[in-house]
Amino acid sequence: MTAPGQPFEMDEIDIRGVRTRVWKHAPTTLRDVLEASRAHGDADFIVYEDERLSFAEHYARASAFARVLVERYGVGKGDRVAIAMRNYPQWAVAFFGAAAAGAVAVPLNAWWSAAELEYGLRDSGARVLVADAQRAERLAGVLPGLDVAVLVARPGAGDIEGSGAADFAADFAVNFDAVVDAAVRAAGGAASCEPPAVALDPEDDATIFYTSGTTGRPKGALGTHRNITGNPIGIAYGLASAAVRAGRDPAEPVVPQRRVTLLSVPLFHATGCHSVLVSSALQGGTVVLMYKWDPGTALRLIERERVTGFGGVPTMAWQVLDSPDFDSYDTSSLTGVSYGGAPAAPALVGRIRERLPERVPGNGYGLTETSSVTTYNGGVNYLERPGSVGPPVAVCDVKVVGPDGAALPAGEVGELLIKGPNVIKGYWNRPEDTARAFVDGWFHSGDLARLDGDGFVYIVDRAKDMLIRGGENVYCAEVEAALYEHPAVADCAVIGVPHDVLGEEVGAVVVPRPGASLTAQEARAFLEGRIAAFKVPSHWWVRGGELPRNPSGKILKTLLREELLAPPGGATG
Repeated sequence: MTAPGQPFEMDEIDIRGVRTRVWKHAPTTLRDVLEASRAHGDADFIVYEDERLSFAEHYARASAFARVLVERYGVGKGDRVAIAMRNYPQWAVAFFGAAAAGAVAVPLNAWWSAAELEYGLRDSGARVLVADAQRAERLAGVLPGLDVAVLVARPGAGDIEGSGAADFAADFAVNFDAVVDAAVRAAGGAASCEPPAVALDPEDDATIFYTSGTTGRPKGALGTHRNITGNPIGIAYGLASAAVRAGRDPAEPVVPQRRVTLLSVPLFHATGCHSVLVSSALQGGTVVLMYKWDPGTALRLIERERVTGFGGVPTMAWQVLDSPDFDSYDTSSLTGVSYGGAPAAPALVGRIRERLPERVPGNGYGLTETSSVTTYNGGVNYLERPGSVGPPVAVCDVKVVGPDGAALPAGEVGELLIKGPNVIKGYWNRPEDTARAFVDGWFHSGDLARLDGDGFVYIVDRAKDMLIRGGENVYCAEVEAALYEHPAVADCAVIGVPHDVLGEEVGAVVVPRPGASLTAQEARAFLEGRIAAFKVPSHWWVRGGELPRNPSGKILKTLLREELLAPPGGATG
């Protein structure tokens, strides 16, 4: 599959002083991906409710926005353009337009509070912000004081399902869609619209995706064009290699039919952007967007749009498969179910095979710092080893090391290190964090893992103090830092509480200061607005005395979990 002349042929080049394998036939920049997408013409690229945006229309609008950035706002190569919105069609236009202009796209978490969004804008130094009405309204109090041009997409109140977004109009903001429409007309129509001439290199900065940090502030993961554009090839390789191992002829097409993906995760995450949006743009697949996740709506869209694949995090797959309405919809178009972003119970494989016989399940592993996919486990590989996240794709190397940094033999648990063209440059304006996490081309994931004799990766635990709630990373130190701001809090610890749907919920143990009183309701109210709603604990324990600690002073969270979550104990609040 990787031999000379084959689709997955590899080359070896120098990247920042490290010899690295790369896909020889991958597009080199996001602008190349946009140009390639144009060939898919009038086929649907983005579907949202009753709206449809073809590849040709998307190319024209992204090109027009790129011209707006350069000609109206003076955006130059390397300038940052932030995006803060739900999964709307305009998200893709803004993302590819920024990339085609040579700017660095900065997707911000749409669930963030106003303070968190403001931090992302200030930290990235964004010159331009594209926001939907809800995010713009959330930021209205601070935007006039920021040196950032604001374009508002979908400023009206016509969103579905009672979003509550009011009409948004302000002296400091302009209408994104109106500006793009005008630029298309100025170019002589969609057929004549081209992006501005900007010279781009594969190693140019392309994106800053924010990932929660253990210090209480999100870190900007600085990715290059090459980091992202190899992702579609890596996904195709993962699918094809599993199929070949099952007996398929390597000469057969990797994707036997046009892919229609139901996107159930946010575009501001690497999975949604890199693995679904960018891959679909290159390969001619349709992306079906949802206003918010709902298994009933997912089934309706699978039937209506003839969706071939869905997944998101494992809990989303469970919810669809276990829906009481499952048999009421035609799901025959589905060819597979893939997921990642959280641990998947091996029992999920059996459930997929029961509900969707002959379909191919798959899961994968990657992080924001590895531009999504690093390993992939699909087809017969997954059926044989459902507890694994699969082997690394061909351009990636992985190893498991002990505390001394030495590689461990198969079967032993240690920290997982990753090397490849998908590993980002480092953290934006964080030289010390970068130096710790990226060493000689290897990214120190912080995840505990083991390898089997065939090189399959098994994620054992998260070494970082983090939990995953419905696919969203919640770093305990960030929530604890916010709690410590309360004048009545003397000590606190944040832990994960198992949840059947979300995987984990956030739990907090709080010790009030002597003489102070504090209730769970007061603590929850204090956090609202300070951190995103999904980070606010759902379970609370307010207790006197000291929290259990080891001799070095570190809180023994394992002991806390055993004490608080063991039957018949339960959380309050």
